[in-house]
Amino acid sequence: MVTIKDVAREARVSVATVSRALNGGARVTPETRTRIERAAARLRYVPLGAARSLVTRRTQAIGALLPDLFGEFFSELIRGIDLAARAHGLHLLVSSSHGDAGETAAALRAMQGRVDGLLIMSPHVEPGFLRKHLSDSLPAVLVGSASRERRCPRINTDDYGGACAMTGHLLAKGHRALAFIEGPAANFDARERRRGFAETVAGRRGVTASYLQGDYSEESGFRAGRALLAARKRPDAVFAANDMMAIGCLSAFNEAGVNVPGEIALAGFDDIPMARYMHPPLTTVRVRIAELGHAALERLVGQIATPETTAADLTTVPCEVVVRASCGARTDTAGR
Repeated sequence: MVTIKDVAREARVSVATVSRALNGGARVTPETRTRIERAAARLRYVPLGAARSLVTRRTQAIGALLPDLFGEFFSELIRGIDLAARAHGLHLLVSSSHGDAGETAAALRAMQGRVDGLLIMSPHVEPGFLRKHLSDSLPAVLVGSASRERRCPRINTDDYGGACAMTGHLLAKGHRALAFIEGPAANFDARERRRGFAETVAGRRGVTASYLQGDYSEESGFRAGRALLAARKRPDAVFAANDMMAIGCLSAFNEAGVNVPGEIALAGFDDIPMARYMHPPLTTVRVRIAELGHAALERLVGQIATPETTAADLTTVPCEVVVRASCGARTDTAGR
């Protein structure tokens, strides 16, 4: 294996000069730096990461701790994080807590010393938990969190506003009997989406609302859809707290021969890539998921560069209603 000593011999300089040149040190002339870089290229020298870290005190890696890695939402989120990380010359280490507090704690401890900063999306990140399991010296940004940890900035989507807008859209289309499929109760974004729906329908004359529990999975949406079809009175419209549950619900309706949107309108939340290709295409609340990951990474890079200026601020990424064929309209009640 080619070592830094081989590069120094090839470039006719000291090992210390090679180290400074390849690690961006200032005390190297342009001519010498060029000679060293050419020698390293000829020898196909790859710096040993651990040794470089001892010099720079940086790993050139960032970590992302997510509640799950399955599904299009997390795929898009990771894509946005990774693209932004690559632009900064950083590598991405990803771990999942599977929604478990113990696994969250273990992952936080395992990441320390291996990354320069952490992006954390977890329902278990209240301040006491973070103080116990996360070093004060490791920069971290929370994604989709209600926690007000004093040293961790937050990047959230406007889940409440998006849910209000979608519920208002369904009401404007004339739907009066609405059903809402909830996400996991421990998730901040799921609670915000439920709150937006509940507050929008509250006090509306002639409007009824029912709630079914889900867990953001396609299977839970399918179960909710079957439960709705078995009820004595079916709703006019169903609003699922994420697209995967909406897709599962649509499958239950299709299996039973129930026409969407002719008999029941349907809407989701997130606008995962699959949503536009369903039959019918799914009306949903668009979260620019990859941009959310990009924004979180950029905030973390800023925190790593200037940790002394870190503040527990909140950045809220807006959502928007995307109207497709699945929401329909009840023309007989549209004037109410």
